[in-house]
Amino acid sequence: MMLKRSVPWLVLLASAVLEAVWATALGLSDGFTRPLPTLVFIVTAALSMLGLGMAIRSIPLGTAYAIWVGIGAALTVGWAMATGVEPFSVPKVLFIAGIVACAAGLKLLPARKQAPAAEQAPEPAGPARR
Repeated sequence: MMLKRSVPWLVLLASAVLEAVWATALGLSDGFTRPLPTLVFIVTAALSMLGLGMAIRSIPLGTAYAIWVGIGAALTVGWAMATGVEPFSVPKVLFIAGIVACAAGLKLLPARKQAPAAEQAPEPAGPARR
């Protein structure tokens, strides 16, 4: 049972990692003029979006998107600093750690059941039906 509930979160985490890969490949593609980084970008962007789409079937969209963007951005900046593309600084690392901590905090919040579809969307305005 626990594993079944963890699968969407694992898919979301994998999608966030792929987001960092496609963002890095995008930078390396030199405006889509280099074939290999361009191909890596296309494949990983598609897989990352697919994973995000799968995850939001079980995880609220706002939470999933915030985690996806936060983890992806943190990994992208971390990789850039590790490879020397971006300068390392302690304040930058602390702020990135804050992003990761906030994303983890969203996961730790208790789940709230969604209201039935009929209660979520108001009825469209218009002439009354008979």
